[in-house]
Amino acid sequence: MSSPITTGLKRVVLASMAGTVVEWYEFFLYGTAATLVFNKIFFSETTSELNAIFLAFATYAVGFVARPVGGVVFGHYGDKFGRKKLLQFSLLLVGAATFLMGCLPTFGQIGYWAPGLLVALRFIQGFAVGGEWGGAILLVAEHSPDRQRGFWASWPQAGVPAGNLLATIVLLVLTGTLSDAAFLSWGWRVAFWLSAVVVLVGYYIRTKVTDAPIFVAAQEEAERIKATSFSVLEVLKRYPRGVFTAMGLRFGENIMYYLVVTFSITYLKVQVGADTSSILWYLLVAHAVHFAVVPLVGHLADRFGRKPVYMVGAVLGASWGFFAFPMMNSGNYAVVTAAVTIGLVIHAFMYAPQPAIMAEMFPTRMRYSGVSLGYQVTSIVAGSLAPLIAVKLLDVYDSSVPIAIYLAVACAITFVAVLVSRETNGIDLESLDVADAADLAAEQRRAAV
Repeated sequence: MSSPITTGLKRVVLASMAGTVVEWYEFFLYGTAATLVFNKIFFSETTSELNAIFLAFATYAVGFVARPVGGVVFGHYGDKFGRKKLLQFSLLLVGAATFLMGCLPTFGQIGYWAPGLLVALRFIQGFAVGGEWGGAILLVAEHSPDRQRGFWASWPQAGVPAGNLLATIVLLVLTGTLSDAAFLSWGWRVAFWLSAVVVLVGYYIRTKVTDAPIFVAAQEEAERIKATSFSVLEVLKRYPRGVFTAMGLRFGENIMYYLVVTFSITYLKVQVGADTSSILWYLLVAHAVHFAVVPLVGHLADRFGRKPVYMVGAVLGASWGFFAFPMMNSGNYAVVTAAVTIGLVIHAFMYAPQPAIMAEMFPTRMRYSGVSLGYQVTSIVAGSLAPLIAVKLLDVYDSSVPIAIYLAVACAITFVAVLVSRETNGIDLESLDVADAADLAAEQRRAAV
């Protein structure tokens, strides 16, 4: 590749990552606060610890329900008006919701209005994040060379652990410098208010990029042949295999991620008795390793293909719960850190190839809608419920084995989805657009006859 193209591509990657870091800083902040803070200040004191955490995770799940709604809305308008505009709007929306969370009164001050307002803001936050992912990865995927798409498109995925890492550092500083009482009273709010600064930085960086030439060309072609429909229904009608395969690929990966980074906090806090500072240090190391591994796995997906890499992740993911929770039970710092870190390394083998695989399933004119639908709808039955199901299984059985079985079944479903998927490594995205345009033209000729 020539230097100017490489430089421009790097700028696009930075812009996509900037927003991803911001939005996942805020999303992870909520997930951590659900276990450490919200269960104590937004619900009645008469509720038991595990039930309070369950209720806090229920509000957490609301964000996942909102994500496919955001994915559908942002996908529709992103395919119609461009990736960049929608990405800037999603960034401002999630930033405003997160900042306002830091301003909420507690249950002791306004009663049930407190969790009610929390749920409303959580819905807005999830709606914005639902629109973020598809636009961020497509901005990179559509600028990337065919033979390096796995590597470059994996960088926005690396923005997720980077955002989580940033949130963990902020929480570590706050919990390390404040007493428990001060952190519960007002310290946690500072972490949410800091999101405003991060949002402004991310927004500025995103003003410096443009949509990919292939998107502009697709818009012009759609206008030429009068292809005005960008709806979710048309994606389902024309590319059902792509949508449902994407859902299957997402299922095990999504459940595993939230068991590792969200439920593990609860397990370590309640079952192992670890203190907040230690838990945050475990996650700090794991997120740092995850950030480094994701682009490396993206490179492997270019070299060996999407399917072999994804299969490795699905098989190893099915085994994680059986050895990781016993490792956590040891209470040993190095062993617990290894359990969480290994979980995120395994997760990277499914997570890093996702942008390339999903982008290569759909033509440009409906790619945003297609990837957002396949990716975000799955979150309702996967990531949103994973912490809830895990907490309930732990409460009922007082054992990690049912949770490990739950994860193994989820990864088995993803393995089947990988088996039936097509290998798309190195495919030319323009060839998808040519085939789609030919199908549309043929359909219009038949309609005219």
